[in-house]
Amino acid sequence: MTSSAHAAHLAELNVATLRYPLDDPRMSPFVEMLDPVNAAADGAPGFVWRLVEEGTGDATGLRPAGEDVIVNLTVWETQEALWDFTYRSGHLEVMRRRREWFERHIEAHLVLWWVPAGHLPTVDEALERLADLRAHGPSPRAFTFASPYTATEAAQHIQAAPPRQPEQAVRSSRRTPAGDAAAV
Repeated sequence: MTSSAHAAHLAELNVATLRYPLDDPRMSPFVEMLDPVNAAADGAPGFVWRLVEEGTGDATGLRPAGEDVIVNLTVWETQEALWDFTYRSGHLEVMRRRREWFERHIEAHLVLWWVPAGHLPTVDEALERLADLRAHGPSPRAFTFASPYTATEAAQHIQAAPPRQPEQAVRSSRRTPAGDAAAV
């Protein structure tokens, strides 16, 4: 995890329902993009942390939202940093091709929320924020890119989340600005 001068960081969860199992040949282009896109995220300005399954480089083996649903859980210093990575990097190619690999979403599939800097959200916390967004719509507690809230607007919800460690976290050697390796 990188260190940051920000008091709050932006957590992000998105879920995707697979059209086919990951080992199906039709999923090969997506699977081949995983390592390069994850490496780009890890090196992106403002990246803090991402969930991975223990012993792997990604979270595609984790299925907390259903056997055919993959999750992506990340933390970023700012909403702008996440936006830039999502829409101005190689990640955009995955988004352009998502209909090849994933079912159309009927409900919200992406949720953003502010966490105290240094807090790593759990999968349960992330799924609860997604459920909140689905049930109540965007609010300072759970929102989207299209209906954003600032950390200041969400302040009471930031403090409501006690710091805790996630069940499973990326174990990378992401360098902090000081150059020290940070194991999360």
